[in-house]
Amino acid sequence: MTMGQAAELIDVQPAFLRSLDAAGVLTPARSAGGHRRYSRRQLVLATRMRALFDEGLTLDAAARIVALQDELAAARRRIAELEEQLAGRGGDGPDR
Repeated sequence: MTMGQAAELIDVQPAFLRSLDAAGVLTPARSAGGHRRYSRRQLVLATRMRALFDEGLTLDAAARIVALQDELAAARRRIAELEEQLAGRGGDGPDR
């Protein structure tokens, strides 16, 4: 998706997307002509960042919060996987 399309879709100015790119939060692909191209996943991230900006957070703070939220979600998924493995063994602890 082009920068203009992305900005319109998530209701931000193109400068906002450029600032995320400059800060290393997003790294859009580039067309042969050097134009930024955004994926759906990147737009989801930009939308999350926008929500945190709207709450008054700085770029650095918003980026850190998003990273921590993603780490927490991954840890929760891993815990769920491990709990399923334990349940599949018929035991609920190391004593069995």
